[in-house]
Amino acid sequence: MIQKKSFSVPDEARTFDKGKVENVTLNGITFGKATFQPGWKWSESVKPIVKTESCQAPHTQYQISGKLHVVMDDGTETDLEPGDTAFIPPGHDAWVVGDEPVVAIDVTGMADYAKPT
Repeated sequence: MIQKKSFSVPDEARTFDKGKVENVTLNGITFGKATFQPGWKWSESVKPIVKTESCQAPHTQYQISGKLHVVMDDGTETDLEPGDTAFIPPGHDAWVVGDEPVVAIDVTGMADYAKPT
């Protein structure tokens, strides 16, 4: 049976400082649409909610818009831009670079993203 859902009517939505996550789940797989506004930084916007030193969610994502700078706990850094796909393991910080919102679709890290612990 074909299953179909839309991010315009998400199963779940969470908002936090300068960001939001909208999730839809199909056949046990959660697809998350993350939108981060200019000025968003994980360590300032989400860390106070989840109370971990760095983001512990793994992300397998496709970047739709904006520029996201990611810094791993070991110091490794990269920028993600529109059209990029990436796997980001647990243990990182990230922030929006520039004046364009970041929009990304993530298939591994959004089911519990920004949920209070």
